[in-house]
Amino acid sequence: MRIIRSVSVLLALLLCAANVLAVTVDGVRLWRAPDHTRLVFDLSGPIKHNVFPLTNPDRLVIDIEQASMKGSVTDLDFSNTPIQNIRSGIHDKHNLRIVLDLSAPLKPRSFPLKSNEQYGDRLVVDLYDEAVKTLKTVEDVTQNSRRDIVIAIDAGHGGEDPGAIGPKRVREKQVVLAISRELAKLIDAKPGFKATLIRNGDYYIPLRKRTDLARQRRADMLISIHADAFKKSSAHGASVFALSRRGATSETAKYLAQRENRADLIGGAGSVNLSDKDEMLAGVLLDLSMTATLSSSLDVGGEVLKEIGGIARLHKKRVEQAGFVVLKSPDIPSILVETGFISNPAEAKKLASRSYQKKMAKAIFTGVYRYFNTNPPAGSLLAAKANERTHEYVIARGDTLSAIAHSYNISVKQLLRHNGLKNTRIRTGQRLKIPTS
Repeated sequence: MRIIRSVSVLLALLLCAANVLAVTVDGVRLWRAPDHTRLVFDLSGPIKHNVFPLTNPDRLVIDIEQASMKGSVTDLDFSNTPIQNIRSGIHDKHNLRIVLDLSAPLKPRSFPLKSNEQYGDRLVVDLYDEAVKTLKTVEDVTQNSRRDIVIAIDAGHGGEDPGAIGPKRVREKQVVLAISRELAKLIDAKPGFKATLIRNGDYYIPLRKRTDLARQRRADMLISIHADAFKKSSAHGASVFALSRRGATSETAKYLAQRENRADLIGGAGSVNLSDKDEMLAGVLLDLSMTATLSSSLDVGGEVLKEIGGIARLHKKRVEQAGFVVLKSPDIPSILVETGFISNPAEAKKLASRSYQKKMAKAIFTGVYRYFNTNPPAGSLLAAKANERTHEYVIARGDTLSAIAHSYNISVKQLLRHNGLKNTRIRTGQRLKIPTS
């Protein structure tokens, strides 16, 4: 009997010992963003943790309860980061202690993420740089009445969120960043335009922060670039989306919107409270702003879709609308371009091609340029040039658009577009702007 009890006690102790360090850190990944460094610890299960800094010298301590280090950190690239070294060991018999040796003091932020369809449990540690760059003030911007039109380009996904993955491991995050960079080159090369890349590297940015960054950089437009997947590999074609205030315009649009919005579950963004204003006032102001912004989004989306249709098959021949979070900016016209279905083998091969990426970027820019050439923002170089080359014509009794266009050696289509007219109906006393070049 004593022997049986002893064996039982021994087995219980062994089971306890096995459970004490039940969670393992299976790997560590690192990304550098413009304002912070992100470390992601891949875990075998959920954990409890604590993070605190030490000084003289600067270090950050990460304690993970009842865990052990299984993965290696020797292959991490610390260049261009404030991390000089990572070391680890068992602390208080059962806990894993990870120490980051730092080159400067940082502001840490950490949070665990539960497992999902793409990843297992993770611990995310963000190290924010203390130095903050000063943005341009209102005075800096308004002093220049011939300013550049700023286009914010948002390459979807990034970092630990690869987006859709196609045949031969073609990753959406890499394809869309390549297209975004090509688009930025075209924009910067055009006088009167300036590009700003929301993401210019392999790191994740929460969806709400993408629109915040566009606003901070005083963008006149936001273009979000994607190359998504669908449940059927036969799905094909490029699409352009604007925000829908009533819901998706098709089942595909609804599915894609839900897929992109779930990216914050992967990236670990927190909730956003937008209810700090008087409901009636906020509602009226938001409705007015959203109506004008959505109209502009649909217009520029239409121009971009025309150009994309010249190089790619279109999934739908009109601008679709869906509830993408990245489009929900009440004051910045925003479109989301699905450059193709990366789940389709033929389209994945094209999207991975540098020449096709350039063609796609050129098509997007041509559509955007055509829109702004007709609708230049006030105070921009494009608006100043438009004023210099534009004459006004006051319509008299008996005038027709075709006769006016013929007298100025331009087409009726040019006249309609330049004045934002939807049809050829005109009235006596109406003023028309006539482009002279």
